[in-house]
Amino acid sequence: MIKYLPSHEYARIEGNEAYIGISPYAAKQLGNVVYVDMPEVDDEVEKDEEFGAIESVKAASDLFAPLSGTIIEVNEALVDNPRLVSDDPMANWIIKITIADPAQADELLDQAAYDELCDKEQKH
Repeated sequence: MIKYLPSHEYARIEGNEAYIGISPYAAKQLGNVVYVDMPEVDDEVEKDEEFGAIESVKAASDLFAPLSGTIIEVNEALVDNPRLVSDDPMANWIIKITIADPAQADELLDQAAYDELCDKEQKH
């Protein structure tokens, strides 16, 4: 199951774990990603709180956690090749967490609601 924050981060939820990254819409808006600032394994992230940053040739953006939890893995491939996020943001997640409160997923946008949000943003 994939859920989204309005700020364009996704959580791909698999059991009690979630892969967190930026949506294809966000990757397209950013353009070529040149740097991803990631936290450390065992760090705690809080829903809606900043956990890192992403920079492209066009802009820099803070990254926000869709869910609270403990980081169990960071995508080390992005250290040497941050552009992987631009190429395929769904496959190239940024952090993987153990979810602290699965009920938080109910507060996130589903695919249809997220697509509607992106459509509105494109029109502005």
